Amino acid sequence: MANPKQEIKYTKLFINNEFVEAKSGKTFATLNPATEQPIVSVAEGDKDDVEVAVRAAKAAFARSAPWRQMDASGRGRLLNRLADLMQRDIDTLANLESLDNGKTFGDSQFDITCAIDTFRYYAGWADKIHGSTVPSDGPVLTYIRKEPVGVVGQIIPWNYPILMLTWKWAPALAAGCTLVLKPAEQTPLSALHMAALSKEAGFPDGVINVVNGFGPTVGAAIVAHPDIRKVAFTGSVETGRIILSGASTSNLKKVSLELGGKSPLVIFNDADLDEAVEIAHNAIFANHGQNCCAGSRTFVQEGIYDAFVAKAAEMARQRKVGNAFQDGVQQGPQVDEEQFKKILGYIESAQAEGAQLQAGGKRAGTVGYFVEPTVFSNVTDGMKIAREEIFGPVQSILKFSTLDEVIERANSTEYGLAAGVVTKDINTAITFTNAVEAGSVWVNCYDYVVPTTPFGGYKQSGSGRELGYSGIELYLETKSVTIKLPAKV
Repeated sequence: MANPKQEIKYTKLFINNEFVEAKSGKTFATLNPATEQPIVSVAEGDKDDVEVAVRAAKAAFARSAPWRQMDASGRGRLLNRLADLMQRDIDTLANLESLDNGKTFGDSQFDITCAIDTFRYYAGWADKIHGSTVPSDGPVLTYIRKEPVGVVGQIIPWNYPILMLTWKWAPALAAGCTLVLKPAEQTPLSALHMAALSKEAGFPDGVINVVNGFGPTVGAAIVAHPDIRKVAFTGSVETGRIILSGASTSNLKKVSLELGGKSPLVIFNDADLDEAVEIAHNAIFANHGQNCCAGSRTFVQEGIYDAFVAKAAEMARQRKVGNAFQDGVQQGPQVDEEQFKKILGYIESAQAEGAQLQAGGKRAGTVGYFVEPTVFSNVTDGMKIAREEIFGPVQSILKFSTLDEVIERANSTEYGLAAGVVTKDINTAITFTNAVEAGSVWVNCYDYVVPTTPFGGYKQSGSGRELGYSGIELYLETKSVTIKLPAKV
């Protein structure tokens, strides 16, 4: 059960299966966004610590090292063992997640359950990664091998700390890679507990390394390091560009990016109104709006527009905002002061540009980074809140007339991460799903993400796909082998 005052056991860096202080001795505080007060100070890594971590990961990837000598099925058993330990510690992990991130305790438990499922899914893949034989002309035998990339650097965001860690660790480990992870500086605590569990599960020395710190130091060092062969990043488009640029000037390492979104959710006149309002509400307000694939442009057909707006505003007003550990709370604080002020700035810009405020619109309470669930109607495509990723609890409701019109408007964005459509007409649904430029499209539901299906975006929403077998492919090299056979007798 929830215990917001639990002892924080792990605050150092995790390198070569040991918790160690940063080389510099520096620390930084991680804050509770509900109180704006420090939770604990953690070790602050920098380039020197990344160097040590990479050396450990490189040694663990050596041909003679235990990790490389382990059977593929053995990797699967370790992943399952880690999932078992997560299940044992689910309340501890959820407490850390809610303290550090601000999301409700129930949401944290749900995220960890999804993370456990992801580890189990990839545990099953560990001994099923295989190549193929290829018929070649001439007296030769040709076959294809799939081999792990090697040492990988992984940089994760603060909105789903454990879940994003899992999306990175599980496929990389199933493939046989070793890794250096930088958790978000806002939310390092659950990653450090996961590091402790990885040691308890039995992962060999150096396979998993966690270096706390900041983007310009730890993140930049990971991207620039010549012994890191791949970087996997989830975060903003701006940071994604920096990572691509850095990777191109270091060793041309492989890069996969899961970036932002401005995802359309399109609701047609024939939709069940109450169901559509609930789908749209959850699409934008889940996780306090801090979701890369949030349905942040709600397009509603003109025949039900006014009724939809009225119901959406009322549902937002009924949403309970408060401390993550309070019963009945549906929305906690935004993760930090920067995000809090950014969201309030978007709300101000919407009002200045003529959007009509229907609910919320200001800070909730006087302490903590709480923002009222906010609904705007009469939003037009050119408004800032309709073009830019807010990453907060702000619903923008736009009116449309026809299917062709809304397809064009839905695609009129630099992003392409996700989309949704609510309709009873299968022809409308299929026409929209075929035409919309998005990596995930949901019909009569939203944000239904499971380990078996690839996840990623079109356009500036990223490159590569996580989850499914596609997630493992990000961590594999393909080798073609051709062997000359004896001449025919």
